[in-house]
Amino acid sequence: MCNKTRENRLLCLRRLLDDLSANGHPLQYGLIRREDFPPHPRYLPRPLSPQDDQLLQQELRRTGDLPANALLLTRATGIRIGECLDLALDCLRQVGENQWALHVPIGKLHSERLVPADADVRQMVAGILALRAQAPPAYLDNSESLLLPRCRRSRLAQDLRGALAEAGQRAGCSCHVTPHRLRHSFATEMLRLGVSLPALMQLLGHHDIRMTLRYVQLTQVDLQREFHLARQHASQPHHLPVMAVPTAATADPPGIHQALAAARHLLEIYRRQIVDEKTRRRLQRLDHRLLAAASQLDRIITAEK
Repeated sequence: MCNKTRENRLLCLRRLLDDLSANGHPLQYGLIRREDFPPHPRYLPRPLSPQDDQLLQQELRRTGDLPANALLLTRATGIRIGECLDLALDCLRQVGENQWALHVPIGKLHSERLVPADADVRQMVAGILALRAQAPPAYLDNSESLLLPRCRRSRLAQDLRGALAEAGQRAGCSCHVTPHRLRHSFATEMLRLGVSLPALMQLLGHHDIRMTLRYVQLTQVDLQREFHLARQHASQPHHLPVMAVPTAATADPPGIHQALAAARHLLEIYRRQIVDEKTRRRLQRLDHRLLAAASQLDRIITAEK
């Protein structure tokens, strides 16, 4: 039994014991304790290793039939297997100049989205359309508006899972390959390529960032790369401004204003270093005099104009 089933049965048993005790049966208290319940399952990302992922994609490209192209499309876009089955015949949409997206219909979380489609994705869709034309007429009649022809939806899903498992065995993958592992592999690859978590959440069609975190796997190599990259960017984390004090060659009203502002700035820095409150008040009065001098200068300039 899985942990969830064990938890449910322990809850029912504890409720039964509580009812028996409430009806007068001599039962010891606390026969089922909190520590008797199994821990909640912790969902871990299950992407394929880079070696298995590469071998599997090479095998699917070598096979080149309709299920292989559909599975490659699933891997390249990160869509669910059910969403792939429901793709429309016109799923490719042009969203801008030289920008295409794959329209994913309403699926598991009752949301639809547009997944960016590069040249490889468009080529996969074109390959599926070419293979679709060779399907039996009965399959095409049963799926006129769908990208993947089928006699029954459940049968096609079963065929895709079987084709993926066989391709994984032929490629020599070190683990059992399922369609959802392709989705985990897509998410992990996108994160390693620099896609942010909010953007990845939109690509996967999630409503909660915590669900997205279940799909991505960070290895020690990824942590080392991100850490050293951040350290390179932080070689000069703080840039202190340099205040230019005008020389005699810039003795004009703007230059005098800049000199007064520089003097007030340095005076304030010095004032904050003083502990004696009396001296701090005297420096503050001096700052007010400099401010008054700047105001007087403004009046002189206005009168001259």
